[in-house]
Amino acid sequence: MMIHPTRAMSVTNSIAVNLKKYFGFETFKGEQEAIIRDLLDGKDVFVLMPTGGGKSLCYQLPALMMEGTAIIVSPLIALMKNQVDVMSSLGEEDGIAHFMNSTLNKPAIEQVKADVLSGRTKLLYVAPETLTKDENIEFLQQVKVSFYAIDEAHCISEWGHDFRVEYRKIRPAVDAIGRAPIIALTATATDKVRLDIKKNLGILDSEDYKSSFNRPNLFYEVRPKKQDVEKDIIKFIKQRPGRSGIIYCLSRKRTELLAEVLQANDINAAAYHAGMDAVTRAQTQDDFLMERIDVIVATIAFGMGIDKPDVRYVIHYDIPKSIEGYYQETGRAGRDGGEGLCLAFYSYKDLQKLEKFMEDKPLSEQDIGRQLLKETAAYAESSVCRRKLLLHYFGEDYDEENCGMCDNCLNPKKKVEAKDQLCNVIELILNIKQNFSEEYVMDVIMGRETDEVLAHKHEELELFSIGEFDDEKFWQSVIRQAVLTGYLEKDIENSGALKVTTKGNKFLKKPVSFTISIDEDFEEEDGEVQMDNSSGGAVDPVLFQMLKDLRKRLSKDLEVPPYVIFQDPSLEAMATTYPETIEELQNIPGVGQGKAKRYGQAFCDLIKRHCEENEIERPEDLRIRTVANKSKLKVSIIHSIDRKVALDDIAEVNGIDFDELLDEIEAIVYSGTKINIDYFLEEVMDDDKVDDIYAYFQESETDNLDDAMEELDNDYSEEEIRLVRIKFLSDMAN
Repeated sequence: MMIHPTRAMSVTNSIAVNLKKYFGFETFKGEQEAIIRDLLDGKDVFVLMPTGGGKSLCYQLPALMMEGTAIIVSPLIALMKNQVDVMSSLGEEDGIAHFMNSTLNKPAIEQVKADVLSGRTKLLYVAPETLTKDENIEFLQQVKVSFYAIDEAHCISEWGHDFRVEYRKIRPAVDAIGRAPIIALTATATDKVRLDIKKNLGILDSEDYKSSFNRPNLFYEVRPKKQDVEKDIIKFIKQRPGRSGIIYCLSRKRTELLAEVLQANDINAAAYHAGMDAVTRAQTQDDFLMERIDVIVATIAFGMGIDKPDVRYVIHYDIPKSIEGYYQETGRAGRDGGEGLCLAFYSYKDLQKLEKFMEDKPLSEQDIGRQLLKETAAYAESSVCRRKLLLHYFGEDYDEENCGMCDNCLNPKKKVEAKDQLCNVIELILNIKQNFSEEYVMDVIMGRETDEVLAHKHEELELFSIGEFDDEKFWQSVIRQAVLTGYLEKDIENSGALKVTTKGNKFLKKPVSFTISIDEDFEEEDGEVQMDNSSGGAVDPVLFQMLKDLRKRLSKDLEVPPYVIFQDPSLEAMATTYPETIEELQNIPGVGQGKAKRYGQAFCDLIKRHCEENEIERPEDLRIRTVANKSKLKVSIIHSIDRKVALDDIAEVNGIDFDELLDEIEAIVYSGTKINIDYFLEEVMDDDKVDDIYAYFQESETDNLDDAMEELDNDYSEEEIRLVRIKFLSDMAN
């Protein structure tokens, strides 16, 4: 149907007039105007627009212009409240926007329904669970619906981050209420996720809008996650006083503990997570928006749809479960176009924990989750431009050699020629019929005779073990950077199987130079992420060695292994902040009151003498205050152990898994508190097993679990070794 030019012009003028009238803007951002016009014309629309691009306006303005009420499906109560507050401030009458969810009492719900039925309400925000209830469907059947807006639409797809099964029930609810145009909006979606969303919503013929994912004002950095990561965070925040920031953690417990540490160091911070009561959450959100709080320490429940343009930094204490999640969360920085610093702390151990959390999920979900985690690991470990990696993940090319706005571009790694090695990789992938993942290709290249390799008889290939004498990180870098350059691609539908592209086939026939930089190695040793000499480590290596020598002498005199006294990360922290008193020593990670009193004086005396002899000015700005080592959880655990409650019961009561409980108990004993878990060991382990493991730690120079399992010939489970190690440390060190 041809639209008359005069009508098209009048619609354009009307949109512009209403933009100025309601929002005070003279011009639209990007493709906002075209999106709004399509919706006004009754078309289904799919919008992929990065955080800060102005997605909300794409449904807010047409809702104000169209007859009827727009149903806005939103995943979070916090998001609804924020948007309703914003929209209510635009109109002269009350009731222009409402939300309907479980936080409202019966009179409030009746008022919302009355406003909707009267035609006063132009936007009604609902959660998917609310939308699909029978009584709400019956109510909405009485309402003239202008259109449906599905915000955070990635929640529909199992391949999108934050998948929610309730989102897959939206289309049946829409059919029951009455058909109207649908606009689906998300800040993060790969092509696979986009197709999944459109199929589920039944909008395969929608008008699609995809904005660039490049946020040129954001600076991306990944740092190894060390045991004293809190100190790094505090230093980072102190260098940016009064600026707004968000710190994301994966667990509720961690948000509370970290917020306490920040508060103890005079940082205006608060925790935010879904386990808090609604009133506290709402108050915390308002305090952040009104700048009564500078820093929010939160789970991913915070930030979705929060319209705060001047968040200056986003820190990931824990690496997220997916690139989509990471991109969306970092996108909350610098939405006004100003400075946005995105700092993530990465430890491979964190990814292993996330994998373990998946074990209770269906196998299909586990497979998807693991593939998403692999992509996250590849991003964190990569030495390539982080902007190029992110944009490539979302199907967008970035051709600049150096973005100048990420750690890898500011400190580029040395490049090496890998033309011949890429030829070998491509030839191998073709030989194995392009049916296997990166991990499998690595197994064949490195000459590993795994069960799967042997089952396919790929140990008989000429290229088997072609790279056994090269570093594994080298081959990993070849494969990952070949994908980024377009010589290879991953088939997500087939468990991430590597395929050779047309460009890759041409390369094999006529190779050209292919230089790569080697990905960073984040392998851990003795519980600490190892860093290269250019970053991290003790500030004062001379003092660090002196402290190690003192520890060795004390261990000999006291007949205990050195690590029982203080672990290396604690000594590194001492060689960084120079504690000279027992009180200051207790601010060192891994040093509790008991250890400080038992072993600390000799270390304080040595540090004080070293500072005086070398005229060292102690770095006051680096010294941080910790909260009491015995947090509420730790106190609860200690009291429960004193009452001889079974450890698995303690874990269940505190809502944590058994591994997390062991983490907490280890922190307790490493800090110098004596506990007695003999009653539990007697129930779950034979005396001979306990004696064998105990004897190993008496002789060992390290408390490393991998070393212990190898030395003990894998006769014992990791849990058994950890339990006996706790007993040993408590007996010997405390």
